[in-house]
Amino acid sequence: MKIAVIRQLKTRMQVQNYDPTHGKPLCRGILRIMTERLIAIGDIHGCKLALDRLLDSIEPTAKDTVVTLGDYVDRGPDSRGVIDRLVKLGGETQHIGLMGNHEEMMLEVIQHHSAHASWLQHGGVDTLDSYGFGGSLDFLPDSHLEFFESLRDFHEERGHFFTHAAYAPKIPLEEQSADMLRWHSLNDVVPTPHLSGKIAVVGHTANKDGEILNLGHLICIDTFCYGGGWLTALDLYSGQTWQASKEGEMRN
Repeated sequence: MKIAVIRQLKTRMQVQNYDPTHGKPLCRGILRIMTERLIAIGDIHGCKLALDRLLDSIEPTAKDTVVTLGDYVDRGPDSRGVIDRLVKLGGETQHIGLMGNHEEMMLEVIQHHSAHASWLQHGGVDTLDSYGFGGSLDFLPDSHLEFFESLRDFHEERGHFFTHAAYAPKIPLEEQSADMLRWHSLNDVVPTPHLSGKIAVVGHTANKDGEILNLGHLICIDTFCYGGGWLTALDLYSGQTWQASKEGEMRN
């Protein structure tokens, strides 16, 4: 089912009405990770001012888990600054970074010398500019390369799982293809609930109206920051949201 049809059927729900526990009591004492908050952040795309403003507002602590959904680079003005901030975030909180298709494109070029035209056409030029590209593909600082190599394709917490793009509903997450998890657009097909029964939290498919897409079994928080929308963070336990523009202005 395509997103346009879903919206016509008014199956979009407001985050304020979202019950993250499915009516079940929260048993914080038996969490695998003792976390105060479980926060997801959508596609950043080089928008460092937005990321800084969100994190200043969220004030994550060592007891929080922050999952960033990928697509940190390309299109926005400061991909290098975004990675600097995310490297720092790893020392402040329990940070889980996912691999996006834009990181995949970049790494294919700089590590495997793959054809670069597609990456450059989809924002790679902006990333190179932010790193002061001088002609050598060996432009990533060691700390940034380590960050990219640490990225994973999915993450699971109690009641939720996270991927960059989407998922196949009838296949365990650990058996899914990278193409599905990193590249599939919800504009093509919106997956049905996953066999795990957990709620999916994804990015990748931009909601250009700046609003979160919440279908109950799936939440998409790519709200088109680089294109004039917002960078979104969502606390999956409380439903609290934060949104900042690429200029660093918070949404009221």
